[in-house]
Amino acid sequence: EVQVEESGGGLVHTGESLRLSCAASSDALDWWDIGWFRQASKNEHEGVSCISATENTTYYADSVKGRFTISRDKSKNRVYLQMNSLIPEDTAVYYCAILPCEVVERGAPGFQNWGQGTQVTVSS
Repeated sequence: EVQVEESGGGLVHTGESLRLSCAASSDALDWWDIGWFRQASKNEHEGVSCISATENTTYYADSVKGRFTISRDKSKNRVYLQMNSLIPEDTAVYYCAILPCEVVERGAPGFQNWGQGTQVTVSS
């Protein structure tokens, strides 16, 4: 079973940026769709962004379009989420997962194999 690990979260002010990183225990990140999710408080996971295996397709939730950018570095076996112009509503624990983008768009209902996540806190 492939394990993923998220990093890069932190405490920032409104308008600042963070770059999240997703690493895996194998080279699975190079060959599969990879999604980023977030969970605020006890809410359900929200699919934030996804990049297809071929990198021909990306998905962004309406709430982050124009501010977040997903990318993949196959040489480092990493998927990144660049988050600019952060706002307090972006505060959440962020997770990455190896899931098809169409599942990411629906928030991956029923998916249980979440990693530890990385906390992003945006102060006003």
